[in-house]
Amino acid sequence: MDITIIITTDKMHTMKTPLFIFIVFSTLSLSSAQSLVPVRDTDGNIIRSGTGYYILPTTRGLGGGIKLVPTTINETCPSDVVQENNDLQNGLPLTFIPVKANKDGNIFESIDLNIRFSGSTACIRSAIWRIDQGVNGQREISSHGSLGNPGPQTISNWFKIEKHEDGYKLVFCPTVCNTCRPACGDIGHTIAKTGRLSLVINNTPLKVNFKKA
Repeated sequence: MDITIIITTDKMHTMKTPLFIFIVFSTLSLSSAQSLVPVRDTDGNIIRSGTGYYILPTTRGLGGGIKLVPTTINETCPSDVVQENNDLQNGLPLTFIPVKANKDGNIFESIDLNIRFSGSTACIRSAIWRIDQGVNGQREISSHGSLGNPGPQTISNWFKIEKHEDGYKLVFCPTVCNTCRPACGDIGHTIAKTGRLSLVINNTPLKVNFKKA
């Protein structure tokens, strides 16, 4: 009788262990999936990688969409990332490429991603956002970045979209490099002497929405 009980107990233990493991992993997977919050456009649809969107301020009087302008008058391809001065101008469409693609192509909050201008010209095709040091020491956004290849060499090319009040904000705080310690900050704008609205890292984030192009 004792032998029979021991065998039965072992069988029960053998059967329950895989079930327990399955429940644990299922719970962890569900928790991870629930922690990913999708970014939505002005129509309420989830933003998808490879689709063009206009980045627009939610408040009137803070400029229009995002575009490229030359750094100097002799520059062949415009490379400085600025806002349209006119609130009614959408600027140029941009696409978002996450560091890790998912099968649906969805873009989620607080995920590292490249931001790229979409267009048909040679200049725009390679125009990927990057943080550069401006002439006045302020960190500005240029389009000299490169696509993918996460690591120390590309740390300045990665951005995030985070929820901000009733809209979103763009953030520079990459987590693609475990050994890097980037100086994080929100993306806002500054008014240059020329009157253009340069995108920079500052303490006043520009609250934006995303309109499908």
